[in-house]
Amino acid sequence: MSTKKIIIVGGGHAGIELAKRLDNHAQVTLIDGKDSFVHTPAAIRAVTDPALLDQLIIPYSNLLKEGEVVQGWVESIDSDGVVLSDGRKLDSDITVVATGSTYASPFKHTSAGLDDFRAANRQAAASLVEAGTIAIVGAGPVGAELAGEIAEAYPDKEVHLITDEASLFPSYTSGLAKKLQADYSALGVHVHTGKLVSNLKSLSEPYAGVVELPGGESIEADLVFPVIGARPQSALLESVDGVKTAADGRVEHDGWMRPSKFRSSLFAVGDVLASGDAMTIVGISRQLPWLEKTIKAVLAGKSVESMKPYSPWPLAPIILPLGPSLGATVLPFGKKGMAVGHWLTAKIKGKDLFIGKYRKQLGQD
Repeated sequence: MSTKKIIIVGGGHAGIELAKRLDNHAQVTLIDGKDSFVHTPAAIRAVTDPALLDQLIIPYSNLLKEGEVVQGWVESIDSDGVVLSDGRKLDSDITVVATGSTYASPFKHTSAGLDDFRAANRQAAASLVEAGTIAIVGAGPVGAELAGEIAEAYPDKEVHLITDEASLFPSYTSGLAKKLQADYSALGVHVHTGKLVSNLKSLSEPYAGVVELPGGESIEADLVFPVIGARPQSALLESVDGVKTAADGRVEHDGWMRPSKFRSSLFAVGDVLASGDAMTIVGISRQLPWLEKTIKAVLAGKSVESMKPYSPWPLAPIILPLGPSLGATVLPFGKKGMAVGHWLTAKIKGKDLFIGKYRKQLGQD
């Protein structure tokens, strides 16, 4: 194993997998403010089944065999490591920032901690039990899956899925929208396309209120879920000299995932990086093998520039379960992909939402 030190900031999906991949190749330190990994995709179903929280929150304690996990918040990055908010200084030869993104409650944890995350999830679940009419504003992966999960778990509730796009997932083959629409019809979900909601009371948490749609239409909702997209957590990198942000708040890079021309040993990966990939686990599934290979080359004495620059997914697969047995998937064949239905979607993701995979990866099962 190399004596080089690698610090990975952020213990989300990108951070834990990269740490695992490099554990036997350098002295790896993973830094995160909490003591457990949160498998956030499963938090969607946890709104209808809060018992899943105990499965999707997974301790870091068994993640690494050679390296270590340090609990703390990184305050700044300097030329030879990082400084934590409590004043601790940790040295590194290579630093990777994988701070990810935030999302509306209760689908992602925040710096407030895991107790708050659990409480927010349970509050949303309790509110959902009492609600008769639910409006979900935003039909990206979270909104699309949430509508299906709620309708499958509570068939007597009135569920509305609202998007300002002219159709569901327009960047993919129209077969995806057709399959999803068929499932929503079977589940009784009301889908509103091409409808921009301008009166959201909150972008960060569920609430009760009236959702106003264009043309004077309105929905009196007992529960409104605002799910209009992830926001990159880029503040740490923005404080580094030479770092620039793209229009969506993600940090730009030089082609080799380096966000600053002044720090050749600083990399970024995942949702925080303007990689050209969507902010999804599928997106990082292409980034991580490239970054692993590049860092191993650097450890072996090669230059970063000797490696091929990173190229994003031309069209990333997307897997959208609507409950355990319904939903649709797009495989990356052709210009806009090939849509497949229930069986493969359930087998890949719908049945257990990858919970088993991540529990095994973190040494818990």
